[in-house]
Amino acid sequence: MSPNAYALISLTGLLAALAGVVTFAMLRFAVAARDTHRNFRGGGSDTALLSAALQEALTKLKAQERATAARAEASERLSGEIISSLTAGLLVVGLNGEIRILNPAGRRTLDLADALSPGDYERSLRVRPLLVIINECLETGTAIVRRPVTLPGLARGTTYLGVTVSPLFDEQTSLLGAICLFTDLTAVKDLEEQLRLKESLAAVGELTAGIAHEFRNGLATIHGYSKLFDLQALPASYRPYVEGIRAEAESLGQVVTNFLNFARPAQLTLSRVELGGICERAADEIRADARALGGEVEVRGEFGAVEGDDVLLRQAFSNLLRNAIEACAGASVVPAVVIRSEIDLVQKLSRIAVNDNGPGIDVASRERIFRPFFTSKRSGTGLGLALVQKIIVFHNGRVSVATSPQGGASLQITLPLAG
Repeated sequence: MSPNAYALISLTGLLAALAGVVTFAMLRFAVAARDTHRNFRGGGSDTALLSAALQEALTKLKAQERATAARAEASERLSGEIISSLTAGLLVVGLNGEIRILNPAGRRTLDLADALSPGDYERSLRVRPLLVIINECLETGTAIVRRPVTLPGLARGTTYLGVTVSPLFDEQTSLLGAICLFTDLTAVKDLEEQLRLKESLAAVGELTAGIAHEFRNGLATIHGYSKLFDLQALPASYRPYVEGIRAEAESLGQVVTNFLNFARPAQLTLSRVELGGICERAADEIRADARALGGEVEVRGEFGAVEGDDVLLRQAFSNLLRNAIEACAGASVVPAVVIRSEIDLVQKLSRIAVNDNGPGIDVASRERIFRPFFTSKRSGTGLGLALVQKIIVFHNGRVSVATSPQGGASLQITLPLAG
């Protein structure tokens, strides 16, 4: 063989070996790629399983979070409903005296509008007496139980409260603030006053009715004997004396009769009566007198119904109107008398005011004007307003004195509404 043949055989062998090596490498690469793909597919299943488990756990956590938030919201809503439903006032104050909670009943009792901020509460004159007691509790760290408090009168007049203040502690017994519960005792005070007045009126009637009756008999005798004189048969100089005896006996007899009517035990004939109709009839009775002086009597507002005696209630309002007209006339003022009424549905009360533009009633006299025989008029008997108070008290109401919008007197009557 020639050298070229050997060279060709050697080259062919070399190519065959190289082809084998390449083929083996390719086979190894294919096997490795297959194993890698198989391993990759198995690892993907594990990753998907782990991802699904994490997703499920996350879903459960979110569900638990929503349930916890719902329970917290329900608990907060229940607490708010409890606070709002309390009939007593609730005031929660922080350690520095800042107001945190004041429930609706408390705002009503303190005459505070719902739109006011806690800062406005603290500036209210009716809140300050409560804050004084709360500060005392915060300083001493001890509870204050059932302390009576009087709030200054604004729109509703003087309010009487029963107040209990307790310190507020956390789990570590650190002082956080104070909780104040307060109850409006004004109605209880009014009932006590009504009972006291009824007992006083009964005692006065029992003690004086007999004396007044005997006094009236004596006056009747004097008046009767004075009638026996024939004025024409008397000297002209004596006639004025006899006429004076007759006039004074008649006047004193009327005073005694009025007092006996006042002292007589009240016998009420109760029925459902409309206060609007009573006030209109009372105004009609006195309107002619007011117009004779150039004035007028008006009836305004919303009236309710009460369980009462129609005749006695009309007599009470007639006395008030007549007293207003006489006060204006005595001050040479053209009378402008207004009966104004409103209904308090919260407390189930009818509030009626008889306002005039007369001289008014000074503060020193307001506590005495309802006493028998107290009068500032020359010809007055002093029993008109005393009888008004008796009638109103026996209807479980109350009567008070204030200043009217016209600058005169305002006689304010409160009566419980019929059920």
